Amino acid sequence: MTRHLTRLRPRLLLTVLTVLLVAAVSTTILGRAGARTDRCGEIGERADERAAVVTGTGADILVIGDSYSVGAGVRARDSWPVRLPGRVRVDGFSGSGFTVGASACGDVSFATRAALSLRRSTDLVVVEGGLNDYDQSLADLEAGFARLMRVLDGRQVLVVGPPPAPERPRADVEAVDVALARLAAAHQVAYLSMIDLDLTYLDDDLHPDPAGHRAFGDRVAERVRDLLALAQS
Repeated sequence: MTRHLTRLRPRLLLTVLTVLLVAAVSTTILGRAGARTDRCGEIGERADERAAVVTGTGADILVIGDSYSVGAGVRARDSWPVRLPGRVRVDGFSGSGFTVGASACGDVSFATRAALSLRRSTDLVVVEGGLNDYDQSLADLEAGFARLMRVLDGRQVLVVGPPPAPERPRADVEAVDVALARLAAAHQVAYLSMIDLDLTYLDDDLHPDPAGHRAFGDRVAERVRDLLALAQS
C-alpha cells in the first residue's frame, strides 16, 4: 500500500502543478483581455464625448479620424477640427485607421465608422489619419482605403495624411503618406500631405499640444475653404 502511494505522489504533484499552471495562464489571459476591454471602453466614451461637440455654422462637414480628431490630451475646444469652416461633426476613435488591424478594439476602421456617421446633408468628408496604419501591410491599407471610398462614393472628400510624429518611425510614416497620396489620386479625391508640417507635441511625442492642433487645423482649414469654394463655383 505504501509503495502504491509513493508511486502516486509524483503523478499527483504533476497534476496539481499542471492545474496551477493552467489557472495562472488563464488568469493572465483574462486579465489582459479585461484590460483591453476596459481600455477600448474608455476610448469609446471619449469618442462619444467628442462626437457630441458640434462646432460652427455653414456647410455640413464630417471629420472621420483618429486620436488627433478626438483631441487626445487636450480639451475638445483646442482640437484641430474646431478650426474648420462650416458646421463640423467629428467621428474620432483613438488608435483607429484606414485598416481594420490598426486598432486592438475590433473593426473601428474609417470605412466602418463613416458608414454610420455619414448623412445626406454632409457636404464634405475630411478623413484624417495614417499614423496608426504605419505597421500595417500595404495590401491592407489599399483594401481599407478602397472600402472607405465605396462608402463615400459621390461625396466630396479630403484625405489628410499623417504628420511626422517623433514617436513613429519616420520612414514608415513617409511610406503611408506616399501610399495615401497615390490612392487618393487613383480614386480622384483631394489629398493633403502633412509630412512636412512641423508640429509641437505633448510629452508622449505622438499627440499635438494645443499649439500643434492650431497649426494642424489651420492647414486643413485652408484646404477645406478651397474645396468648398470650388464646389460652389
